[in-house]
Amino acid sequence: MRKDSRGFSLIELLIVVAIILIIAAIAIPNLLRSRIAANQASAVGSLRTINTAEITYASTYNTGYSPTLLALGPPATGAQATATSAGLIDSLLASGQKSGYSFVYVASTGTSGTNYVSYTLNANPLQPGTTGQNYYFTDQSAVIRQNTSGTAGSSDSPIGG
Repeated sequence: MRKDSRGFSLIELLIVVAIILIIAAIAIPNLLRSRIAANQASAVGSLRTINTAEITYASTYNTGYSPTLLALGPPATGAQATATSAGLIDSLLASGQKSGYSFVYVASTGTSGTNYVSYTLNANPLQPGTTGQNYYFTDQSAVIRQNTSGTAGSSDSPIGG
């Protein structure tokens, strides 16, 4: 009797599965680091976008900086941009969360109590170590600062470039 030997043996299949597992064990940590780096780059880009939007808002509406992130967001469909919905940032960023980061915005009035003369903005990872490792801070100076151990503030080091 002649045996028809088509297909793979169990040993060959186990070797292929072992090779795939070894490759996955090497690739998955790199993928997670890449995702964290992408989230952090997105957070810095979002901070730059908000700083630019604040300058535009202040020069357009002559009321100082915006009172909230939502005020920088888009107006309702078909509506004109106003001081309460300026259309300077997208709705996702105006909601305060984007790419694994939470954005905390606080505006302060001056002595007159009507115009917002300063603001602070923090970008904190939603899940530290998973969605991002760095915490970021910026204010009306537009200098973006970072801290790796906790919420960033005005005394932390500026980011490079």
